[in-house]
Amino acid sequence: MLYALRHTPAALLAAALAVTANVALFVVPEALAQRVQSRGPQSVSPIAKVLIPAVVNVSTSQVSKGPKGVPLPDVPDGAPFEKFFDDFFDQDGSGIGRKVSSLGSGFVIDGKEGLIVTNNHVIADADEIYVNFSDGSKLKVEKIIGKDAKTDLALLKVAPTKPLAQVKFGSSETMEVGDWVMAIGNPFGLGGSVTVGIISAKERDINSGPYDDFLQTDAAINKGNSGGPLFNMDGDVIGVNTAIISPTGGSIGIGFAVPSDTALNVIAQLREFGETRRGWLGVRIQSISEDIAATFGVEENKGALVAAVEPDSPAAKSGIASGDVILKFDDKEVMTMRGLPRIVAQTPIGKKVPVEILRDGKTQSLEVEIGRLVEPGEGDEVQGPADNGNDGQPDDGKDGAPAGSAGIAGLGVAPVSDELRTKYNLGPKSEGLVITLVEPDSPAAKKNVNEGDVIVEVAQDKVTTIEEMAAAVDKVRKSGRKAVLLRIETANGDMRFVAVPLE
Repeated sequence: MLYALRHTPAALLAAALAVTANVALFVVPEALAQRVQSRGPQSVSPIAKVLIPAVVNVSTSQVSKGPKGVPLPDVPDGAPFEKFFDDFFDQDGSGIGRKVSSLGSGFVIDGKEGLIVTNNHVIADADEIYVNFSDGSKLKVEKIIGKDAKTDLALLKVAPTKPLAQVKFGSSETMEVGDWVMAIGNPFGLGGSVTVGIISAKERDINSGPYDDFLQTDAAINKGNSGGPLFNMDGDVIGVNTAIISPTGGSIGIGFAVPSDTALNVIAQLREFGETRRGWLGVRIQSISEDIAATFGVEENKGALVAAVEPDSPAAKSGIASGDVILKFDDKEVMTMRGLPRIVAQTPIGKKVPVEILRDGKTQSLEVEIGRLVEPGEGDEVQGPADNGNDGQPDDGKDGAPAGSAGIAGLGVAPVSDELRTKYNLGPKSEGLVITLVEPDSPAAKKNVNEGDVIVEVAQDKVTTIEEMAAAVDKVRKSGRKAVLLRIETANGDMRFVAVPLE
């Protein structure tokens, strides 16, 4: 600019000075300046320098024994899959174990005690675990204090010779979509890697477990980032990086982190008890579809519909009944069916909480004392319905009781009898009307109603005879409703509500 001014003719220079005197033409408006600055943090270097020492690389190894007598496939030297076969087979077919290693990430939450958080899948089945720090030091994990497969979290302990750098949890609840976040971890073994992005979405369900509630971020997360922290711009951990969606194995901008509000509760329990102790309500619930919502007079997919209540459970003792719609639990709105198990699980055992339900079109408030969820043991099986060998023809019940449609086209039913219990493998306490025929392409078939299911209630009225069911269906039809609500019990004892359209 100075060179241009020095070599500009006097007349042009005077004109230029006259124009530039009007400063308003060249000043960036304040609002625009704020928008430019808000596009992202100028630099995360100052905060990253403070956080990196508290983030560790988690290195695990385990002995993997190849099948004895199975020779290594004939793979040419230097072939792309040579190392793959070396890792999973014995070179000499002797069955001698080989060490297989893996890498992940973690972060220190207590520098004095040496407590480190990571993912459960990072340390699963490991024989040895080491943590590597940014200064090059290395410590062996003395103890796995606890781990929780359902949230994929684990708490490790090392014995530090001096206090370690540590980080603290922040609140994931206060994070909004679009907020800036920073991930630090060990992608592909490259420790101390820093990536920046935003919160892309909240409350993501990726079908990885019963308590899915992930934060989604576009901050680059790759293999090896698992177990590492996701920070807000204040340097607080608001998530534990856990999973990615990628057809290539590398980051495509879709990563998921366990929210800190979930992690904090789980880690606190692992630290105190060495295990998770989740709250228990004792209900079987289902989502509210469009047709069921119309029947109950509630919003679609809002709340949790109680299909069954376990005897002697906290729910049963509080007065919660099948057919209730749980709208709020402990003053928290139940936005979806899957939201309720997460809220209940995080509620302290023994706490008395208010529950808002919808019953018969009216809201009610109940109080329930939370019990402790007993995790089912491995190997437990649920018996499914036996093959009934039905030939597609109406069943006469084999006891003289004729089958009938009871007012629903394409549906055949008969009262429960000993013969039908045996035929459909029903429990001794099953009561109601057994479905003996479901015609293909009928309204009931389209709602996944099956032969051998037992109709317990129709329009929330118990039924044990065809006449009772027909009367209930006729009542619904006269009310002008387009669907009738059935409460159905399957052969394995599961309860659910189904809204079957009336033709």
